Amino acid sequence: MAVEKKLMSKKKPAFPISESLDGYLKRYNRNIKIPIFYDDLLRFQGSITVFDKNDEDTLWVRTYYSEWDRVEIDNSLKKIYTMLHSDGNDEAIPFLNVDSIDYCTFGNSKPFRIKIRNILNDNYTHFYVKKADASRVYGLELEHILSPYSMNFLVYKDTLIEEHIAGIPGDDFINDFLPKCTEAEKAQIAKEFVKFKERCLVRLLGDMRSYNYVITPTHDFDQIIYKIRAIDFDQQSFEGNLKVYNLQFMKENFKMVEMVSKKLQNNSIRQYKLEERSYMAKRMITVPRRTTRLIKCMKKDTISYPENVELLKSHLIQYVGDVKFKDCNNMGEILETILEFVKRNYLDITGK
Repeated sequence: MAVEKKLMSKKKPAFPISESLDGYLKRYNRNIKIPIFYDDLLRFQGSITVFDKNDEDTLWVRTYYSEWDRVEIDNSLKKIYTMLHSDGNDEAIPFLNVDSIDYCTFGNSKPFRIKIRNILNDNYTHFYVKKADASRVYGLELEHILSPYSMNFLVYKDTLIEEHIAGIPGDDFINDFLPKCTEAEKAQIAKEFVKFKERCLVRLLGDMRSYNYVITPTHDFDQIIYKIRAIDFDQQSFEGNLKVYNLQFMKENFKMVEMVSKKLQNNSIRQYKLEERSYMAKRMITVPRRTTRLIKCMKKDTISYPENVELLKSHLIQYVGDVKFKDCNNMGEILETILEFVKRNYLDITGK
């Protein structure tokens, strides 16, 4: 824990959605009026602890509401499900059931996890209801723009609705699945970890400890392909210590870091870092207006403390050697400088 205390600063506050960010969300259909708010779900009258298959406390509790509240809440949550996954049409609502409403007692966001089941075929999925936080919204949108993955979420006033990201939690994978992987699979996971680490570092997504990302195995015709995805975007561009954005300094990731050093040579690591930066540059070039508009919102916004901004500037000057960071006044300008650096290098290499 001593290492984490040095890396992480005091508890991060929730930053409100600014007028400019709200306008951005409306432009890209992220801001849609929803029938229920986060605070409405806090009216539960009781709860019980949710245990996993090994009878260990999951830090989630299953909530219970009065009969009157439950009818209204269930109908509203079903409506949100249709808005998140479809066009908001009410035709599917009679075939949906809210199986559970769980509340997380751990972490900053204290989300509600909603389990929705189709009663016709028993297929079910989850989504989350959270307090809207500008940091998390920027993180989700940057993930959508710069990563290989689309993010499905909605924001209305002080409430954020997030689609569930399927996968094996990183800590569970490291403990239970990684030891059973073949040597070839470990090399492939090491490659993905390097690329994921580079993506988080470049776009300033912090605190990627193993329980804040998932690993998704996909069966190809002759092998299993592993991908790594972030699932917590609370620490987007907040911390001043550059190490917080570098996965290798999180003690929960040490086994993955050791595997990378065993399985990959330095030339391969550099190659995979370049591949990831090139991919991000291509994404920025493909959607230039969306990227520019989001960064413009960040530059107007306050999503960190002044001392964090100054510390991160000094760390980046040492790490990258680019004095342009000295002129940055906030986290939005810092991120813009990093992304411009990545895009410029890509264009120089490709001669475009």
